[in-house]
Order: sequence, then C-alpha cells, then structure tokens
Amino acid sequence: MTRADDYILELLDEAGIAANPSTIGFNIDYDRRYVSQRCRVLSKNSLLERVDEAKAMYQITDKGRQYLAGGLNAGELED
Repeated sequence: MTRADDYILELLDEAGIAANPSTIGFNIDYDRRYVSQRCRVLSKNSLLERVDEAKAMYQITDKGRQYLAGGLNAGELED
C-alpha cells in the first residue's frame, strides 16, 4: 500500500462518490496514469470496485472502509 492508495480511498470514502482516475488524480494531486494503476491494484484487492467499465469509474468497498478504519492489515494485501 502506498500513500496514494490511502488518499484514493479517503477521497472516495469522504466524498461518497464513484470517480474515474482523472478526477481522483486531480483531487489528490497525483498523475492520472499513476492513479489508474493504483486503482487497478486496489480493485484487485477488493478495496475498490469498478462500477462503470466504459468510464473506468471506481468506488470504495466495505473492505476499503475496513482498511481505512484500521481493521485490515496492509501486509495481507497484494502489491
């Protein structure tokens, strides 16, 4: 897990929205391509889910909220 992963999860949790990597990147001041890569990793670990394939929209999952609350060990997740 990276600092950007935390920012991505926090943004989507606090805003309560689904967003694409461009929007996420703009709001957390990271490059869209990097955010897109991290969203795929977070999705692979079930912390995010892709809710619109065509628009690459992601939203946080219950597991993602559990991670933010400290109830999930980051060491158990794939990189």
